[in-house]
Amino acid sequence: MFTGIIEGLGKIERLDKNTRTRSEARMKISLGKLARGLRIGDSVAINGVCLTAINITKGTAEFEMIGETMKKTNLGSLGNGNKVNIERSLKVGDRLEGHFVLGHVDGSGTILKINKQPNQVQLWIELSKELARYVAKKGSITVDGISLTVVDKIKNKFSVSIIPHTMKVTNLGLKKIGDKVNIETDILGKYILSEN
Repeated sequence: MFTGIIEGLGKIERLDKNTRTRSEARMKISLGKLARGLRIGDSVAINGVCLTAINITKGTAEFEMIGETMKKTNLGSLGNGNKVNIERSLKVGDRLEGHFVLGHVDGSGTILKINKQPNQVQLWIELSKELARYVAKKGSITVDGISLTVVDKIKNKFSVSIIPHTMKVTNLGLKKIGDKVNIETDILGKYILSEN
């Protein structure tokens, strides 16, 4: 369980796809001070994707990803040197600053527009029609692991407004039009609208 409040940026040191292990890929990330106290088996949200640490060496951690993770998220399209949003899992007793985030990414969206204003940046993101049905105006949404509020929604597009601090401490400040971002819709809306 996570909150969508990013603790810092990690740097991909190595991404090995199609290894001979049971997983589809292994990713080694430099976590710096965020590696303190991390143990093998702990969960870490990488761009909003809940992954398990399988190896830890000094300030770096290694994670395995299966085919479903590679297909459904933007992690499979990243490479060495890319910066990723990092959030360690929520501890009992911690303050819940964002919203309930599971780290189970529903799919990806594409950045359509980046509108820079003096005190905020507005992003417009396009989703599949299937995923867009779970997005509610003024509802919570997670974009690359960041807890945000949906400002507006038009069909399968939605906007979020981001303060300068968030642009500085997350990888959203590095994004361009056309980039893919991981989307996790609000858990409450998902269960209310779920047909299964």
